[in-house]
Amino acid sequence: TSSPKRIEIVGGITKSLSEFAEALPEYLPTGDFKIMIVDDEPVNLQVLQNHLRLQGYHVIQAGGGLEALEMIGQGVRPDLMVLDIMMPRVSGYEVCLRIREAYNLTELPIVMLTAKTQINDLLEGFDSGANDYLTKPFSKNELLARIKTHLWLAKITAAYNRFVPHEFLQFLERESIVEVKLGDYVQKNMSIMFSDVRSFTSLSEKMTPRENFEFLNRFLSGMGPCIREYNGFIDKYIGDGIMALFPTSPDDALKAALAMQKYLAGFNALRQGLPPVSIGIGLHTGSLILGTIGELQRMESTVISDAVNLASRLEGLTKWYGATLIISEQTLDGLSDSSSYRHRPLGKVQVKGKKESVRIFEVFEGNAEPLASLKLETLSLFEQGLQNYSAGEFQKAEAIFAEILQRHPQDLAARRYYDSSAYYSVKGRPENWQGVDIMEFK
Repeated sequence: TSSPKRIEIVGGITKSLSEFAEALPEYLPTGDFKIMIVDDEPVNLQVLQNHLRLQGYHVIQAGGGLEALEMIGQGVRPDLMVLDIMMPRVSGYEVCLRIREAYNLTELPIVMLTAKTQINDLLEGFDSGANDYLTKPFSKNELLARIKTHLWLAKITAAYNRFVPHEFLQFLERESIVEVKLGDYVQKNMSIMFSDVRSFTSLSEKMTPRENFEFLNRFLSGMGPCIREYNGFIDKYIGDGIMALFPTSPDDALKAALAMQKYLAGFNALRQGLPPVSIGIGLHTGSLILGTIGELQRMESTVISDAVNLASRLEGLTKWYGATLIISEQTLDGLSDSSSYRHRPLGKVQVKGKKESVRIFEVFEGNAEPLASLKLETLSLFEQGLQNYSAGEFQKAEAIFAEILQRHPQDLAARRYYDSSAYYSVKGRPENWQGVDIMEFK
């Protein structure tokens, strides 16, 4: 039997691994964990099963490496694997290497068991991606201590991932949060989403602080999965707002935004007579820097870029134009097939903090009927009105937007352009007119 290894813990106190495991928090219920045991010897499987089930673990058996890989491939996700090395056809080393292609050290800890005692064998085990290595015959208490310790460490890492997105670590090419240093950064081209609840202050005034927290958590618990379903990740929550990043494609960002609107419709249907919740979403695609800022004792992950600021401004413009989803020209151009989404141009604007103007578009694919149909019916008129407005032909633009409003009085974007056209028709064309509206609000 191998003797318990000595380890150093915080405070300079030296304890055995078993003692350390016993000191772990009692809130780590064993029954919540699934452990896969992999061995080609039925007797060994039975011994391991007896040890683990007596501790309350849920045990999954695999009679060899191929069976274990098939189960993992079919979606079986244990919290930890106890893996024998010497098995026919596929060795424990090979199994470990294959698993590490999908799960890192903290996502699926692997404890290897073997009768090999040479240092080269141990090194090969760690090189293949094992978290720990135990030689046979092993002490039951040490096995249980190692399992408990690795489950606890995995649980801590999973908790960190709720605060620091795992994708953030991947982009920085770090295995764990402990490897991240102040000033680490990477530059990427991504789509950025800003989403915000409309008139949240008015909503919150009617709720107690506890009701506010409950409302936000119910609301956000449905928005997060919409973002992750389309390969996005949430960079941060800003009160009732969400900032999310989509590294794969603008299509992912747009599909996530539409999924969020669909979720919101169901969320409002369950509010049982309470005022409906509405959101605004802005999407922009561009280069950004993702990294850590702060100082040595307190740092955080963040994203810094002019593209981020623009995405935030676009969300703010949704209120001005009465839209729920506004995207930039860069995002529209990045779509694989923009014609598959119902959208219309909203003109060229210069938002606060930007020297250059940007073309923006409203995507009304997620609007409820008959609103979406009315915008589609008046699309060609709206585009013509914008062309006249941009060219400084304000009387023509005024007449076109007046016609749109007769058919669709609730079209706030048409109302904005009608009012501006009517104003310039009287006041005259501004000097150096470039067809750009300057937005000085947040």
